[in-house]
Amino acid sequence: MNQKLYSIIYASISVFIAVMVIYFPQEVLKASQRGLEVWANVVFPSLLPFFIVAELLIAFGVVHFIGVLCEPIMRPLFNVPGVGGFVWTMGMASGYPSGAKFTARLRQEGQLTKTEAERLVTFTNASNPLFIIGAVSIGFFYDHQLGILLAITHYLSNFCVGVCMRFYKYHEKKSYRFQNFSISKAFQQLHLARIKEKRALGKILGDSVTNSIQTLLVIGGFIILFSVLTEIMREIHLAHFFAGGIAILLQLFHLPIEMALPLFTGFFEITIGANEVSQTESSILIKAVFVSIILAFNGFSVQAQVASILAETDIRFAPYFLARILHAVFACFIVILLYVPVYKNQIHSTMVSFMKWEQPPLENIQFLYRIVEQFGFFFTLMALSFYLILLIKQK
Repeated sequence: MNQKLYSIIYASISVFIAVMVIYFPQEVLKASQRGLEVWANVVFPSLLPFFIVAELLIAFGVVHFIGVLCEPIMRPLFNVPGVGGFVWTMGMASGYPSGAKFTARLRQEGQLTKTEAERLVTFTNASNPLFIIGAVSIGFFYDHQLGILLAITHYLSNFCVGVCMRFYKYHEKKSYRFQNFSISKAFQQLHLARIKEKRALGKILGDSVTNSIQTLLVIGGFIILFSVLTEIMREIHLAHFFAGGIAILLQLFHLPIEMALPLFTGFFEITIGANEVSQTESSILIKAVFVSIILAFNGFSVQAQVASILAETDIRFAPYFLARILHAVFACFIVILLYVPVYKNQIHSTMVSFMKWEQPPLENIQFLYRIVEQFGFFFTLMALSFYLILLIKQK
């Protein structure tokens, strides 16, 4: 009976979305174009190099090398193997959903148990500094100091999530011997991993490119889909209905109700939600709190991307989702605690640096983000053309 109910629900939702797409063709087209532009201009060119490099590092045993070196750190802190250090670093550098991608890849390689992978994916899927500082802080708020506050809050709260999730299924604790820092053992593991790799160099390079692009195509589909869904919910005023419920909760905590709709939008799509928060009339502290919550929650768009990646393995999605709620709670409190020491005290030092240098370091990040936006489409087009050539050769 439950399965029949699920069938009816899934079919009804699909029919409803199809009807709305037909009823609002202009709005759907604009939302699709907006999602496609974000994917082609920013997401694809910024993630593809990281995905390809990660595939090569795994194939050539570098991840095994890093795993041995990071074992004395990752085990006590997060109760995961040393290879988690690679996923954690790459996830922060490249942004979501890279943490899920690399965790799933290492799980398929057998370097993580199911429980370890579920722990690891909860705190390695984060936003990259380029997006937090370049797009959100400077692009939306025109505020350099806010970027520092949001970045520190985002990564520190994610670290706290990792420490908490080390106790997830703690009774299944795997027996292991504590390893000291040893470069010789790390090189030995690197060599053994490279020897086990039977694919030729050309095959490894080709598989790295094709696997990375296939993952990014799925990610692009989800970005466009949730951009359309968000627009449909606005057109039928469903977003305003749910925002009304959020407004009631905000009133209980004496928070501005004008944040209800941006917060609801941010729960679906991070970029749109953060932009709407920046356009409200609230104080900068209130804006920082809500943007931190949106970044921590990841948005249903990113969560759907993570779910699709994890579906290829036996890693469950539920721990990741619960960790996002925990991340949002940590981010809310940490941004309040750090607001005065990080944001307020940065004003004077930033003015001094502005007087000494014509272009502060944070403006370089903005410049880099603009470069990615301007030339990202051409990079995406060339990569997709190369991908088609590889597919034709394989056939």
